[in-house]
Amino acid sequence: MVSSEAAPVYEHSPTLNTVIMVEEVIRNMDESVITVAELKKRLPRKVNHNKLKIIFRYLEESNKILFTTDGITWIFNPNPNLRKAISKGLEL
Repeated sequence: MVSSEAAPVYEHSPTLNTVIMVEEVIRNMDESVITVAELKKRLPRKVNHNKLKIIFRYLEESNKILFTTDGITWIFNPNPNLRKAISKGLEL
């Protein structure tokens, strides 16, 4: 069944290389939280702010990052043991 909600169409979408670059910087940061301004400084090349917003939306919808009042936090954990424990755990 096809969703009735159409996917957003962007005039200029980020390339896969740009998405991976941003993802790696956020994943490999030393701190637990990074601001958008600090992220822009740490990127190896400049990224348009509108493209960054598209990347952030994708990463947040795929449950890889979380926006807090302090900044951006990497939350994705691909560990299969963790996923197994969560699926078998009790909800309190």
